Amino acid sequence: MHIKIWSDIRCPFCYIGKRHFEAALNSFPDKEKITVEWKSFELDPNLQTTTTTDALTHFVENKGIDRERAKHMFDNVTAMAANAGLEFNLEQSIPANSLKAHRLLHFAKQQGAAYKTKEALLKAHLTEGKNIDDIDVLTEIASSIGLDDYKVKHMLESDAFAYEVRQDEMEARNLGINSVPFFVLDNKYGISGAQPVEAFTQAIQDAWEKHQDKLTIVANDNTCDINGNCN
Repeated sequence: MHIKIWSDIRCPFCYIGKRHFEAALNSFPDKEKITVEWKSFELDPNLQTTTTTDALTHFVENKGIDRERAKHMFDNVTAMAANAGLEFNLEQSIPANSLKAHRLLHFAKQQGAAYKTKEALLKAHLTEGKNIDDIDVLTEIASSIGLDDYKVKHMLESDAFAYEVRQDEMEARNLGINSVPFFVLDNKYGISGAQPVEAFTQAIQDAWEKHQDKLTIVANDNTCDINGNCN
């Protein structure tokens, strides 16, 4: 069974949702038969990266809410992350465009390193306060997880994999996805948001049972086995 996950590096709930989903998947008996694909989604494709404004101020200015309320929201998300075993430093995060990071993720997908790259990018932005729009920073992150730093830097200096990012986003629009994280199980069942572990556990189980039913139906209708017996 295949699971697609749309998310943005800049989205704190995407990191929390990732942890909850992982906990559910790791406890699933048939987890080895499930493949996971990370899909790109930019919350603000037009965002201009700034290293002179802190994340809280940027949030206040863009959302039009008072600083006290924004700080309260940041604290709530940080507490939620802590319950998932994550350490957030949201006020230190840099308001950065995430396109280059998504392009790196697609490059890593070709190298079989999408999972490690996704984790490293989320941690870099939400925990370590690194600039995910900076080529040198991204190259360093890639190198730390075993990717070829020369190839990564060369790729980031071009527009490689921008098309793949846009294709992911077009697929999301076609499915009616307008917020992340969003999980699509077996191309049939959608889960929106950083749901509790229990919700993911139940959804995976339900989708798996339906997936198995589908396979059984296909296998029993108009088939021939290796002995030449046909139904």
